[in-house]
Amino acid sequence: MATLLDFRRRIRSVKSTQQITRAMKFVAAARLRRAQEKVLAARPYARLMQSVLRSAMARVENPSHPLMARRPEERLLLLVLSGDRGLCGAFNANIIRRALEFLRKRVQQKLALIPIGKKGRDALRKQKWSFVAEYINVTARVEISKAIAAQLIERYSAGEVDAVYAVYNEFKTVLTQKLMVEKLLPIEPERLEGSAPEAAGHAAAPGAPPGLVDYIYEQPAAEIFGRLLPRYVETQVLRVMLESSAAEQAARLTAMDSATNNAAELIDALTLHMNKVRQATITKEIIEVVSGAAWTA
Repeated sequence: MATLLDFRRRIRSVKSTQQITRAMKFVAAARLRRAQEKVLAARPYARLMQSVLRSAMARVENPSHPLMARRPEERLLLLVLSGDRGLCGAFNANIIRRALEFLRKRVQQKLALIPIGKKGRDALRKQKWSFVAEYINVTARVEISKAIAAQLIERYSAGEVDAVYAVYNEFKTVLTQKLMVEKLLPIEPERLEGSAPEAAGHAAAPGAPPGLVDYIYEQPAAEIFGRLLPRYVETQVLRVMLESSAAEQAARLTAMDSATNNAAELIDALTLHMNKVRQATITKEIIEVVSGAAWTA
């Protein structure tokens, strides 16, 4: 049976752990606030850029830019965005499970992997997957996203891959993250039917699909796409990295909050049990004293 000293040591140990989890919770909260501000600022620009680009691509009959080429998806490149550290609940486990599901469904195709994050890299390496590149201990910075985007653009333009996908957690709220599998390349052109472009005061191009609004280009279309498409890839890579970073901090905040609350409940339970043991010990000593006094009398 545990003694009072054992209970006191256990309570001190749990209190020390609780202090650590509480400190990690506050750190995660501060990081989450900054990450949330960045991702909320990046979303409108990324979505509007995607919408404009898809709409403009829909009226291009013979695309000349390499990033606009569409091929049968026989060679795939997968970005797996996970965390570099643990203590964030099921965040990394969900990413790894979804990535493995994606890979198993496409085992007949030629697959290439780029893990972003130490946890995902280690898990996929244990499954004997090889990588064309890896990025660990990196944050959602513009220079890192540009380096990754440049590699994607180079491989897709050279015809080494036919499609690029990303597996990541999309930040919704502090308690909710949505697991996403998103195609980054090729860009799907917009296809609208049944809407009236003339109602918005614009005329549709003669060869454009119905419902698409025509644009007036100041530069040649090839020059515009030559600048927009690389910028689009950089923007999308940065966005998914920001989403993953914010979702990771939210998951860590939730996990550390739960750990702190669980530690408090465990401390209360141990204190109650310790008081019962101490009361039983005192009662036993009183009985021994009374019994000894009665025997001497």
